[in-house]
Amino acid sequence: MNRRDTLLAMLVPVLWGLNFPATAYALQHYPPLLTAALRFILLSIPTILLVPRPQVRLIWLVGTGLGLGLMQFAFLYTGMAVGMPPGLASLVLQAQAPFTMLLAVLLLGERLSARAGMGVAIAVAGLMIVGAARAQTASWLPVVLTLLAALGWAIGNLCSRLARPSRPLHLTMWMSVIPPLPLLALSLLLEGPQVGPALAGAFTRAALPANLGLLYIVVCSSVIGFGIWNTLMTRHPASVVAPWSLLVPVVGVLSSWAAFGDMPSATELAAGGLVIVGVLIASRSWRRIVVPAPV
Repeated sequence: MNRRDTLLAMLVPVLWGLNFPATAYALQHYPPLLTAALRFILLSIPTILLVPRPQVRLIWLVGTGLGLGLMQFAFLYTGMAVGMPPGLASLVLQAQAPFTMLLAVLLLGERLSARAGMGVAIAVAGLMIVGAARAQTASWLPVVLTLLAALGWAIGNLCSRLARPSRPLHLTMWMSVIPPLPLLALSLLLEGPQVGPALAGAFTRAALPANLGLLYIVVCSSVIGFGIWNTLMTRHPASVVAPWSLLVPVVGVLSSWAAFGDMPSATELAAGGLVIVGVLIASRSWRRIVVPAPV
């Protein structure tokens, strides 16, 4: 990366790391699926009215919306609502990096060296330790939900890369048009009794922290953060961009500790370190199959 793209890559983890305590505030008032639906409704309305549709294939637009939008945030917010601490969520969500690499191997013709395979194995071992540690003190369900959110992120990564939009911010905005209706349907189906009271109290003083958290999620994390991320994904290989997200848990853990006194246990932090080390090893060993052009 050149210097400009490196600085942009450093900004994204800060924006996304602060997203976790902001989400925790939003979930104090709104149920998780409704929170995700409101996030994308607030993004999709100005998008449809003001932003030209990106000139990409519909399949990749829908895939990006379903992966980065519907799947990632439905599982992440539900996991946090049922007990996943925001700091630990920022650690486990980094499974998106090995998931992105493995999906790229299976679907894009990229391949990993033996050293890279070892790195992915180390990262997976770290995730298993996190799950085992949480199972001893709390339910393992939040960890599983967060891992499914990471898988959704990885799917969205590949779809946005394959879309190759000329204006990545337009793709970032238009992917928000895909999730609202499915999320609203799921919210009404699964959270029906909670939806009415949450919306009725949306403009009360008690809901102010939740609304500020939702505003941060929409503007800083979604528009700015994913706009930069998708831009970098179109300029560089997925293996070069994905490891930068490993800085997200540093900001996520510290900001969640400052906001809520939430600090993962020593075992969970050590396991999170294994995840980061494993992905760094894998990303430094990445290779891509190059098919010679016909003469």
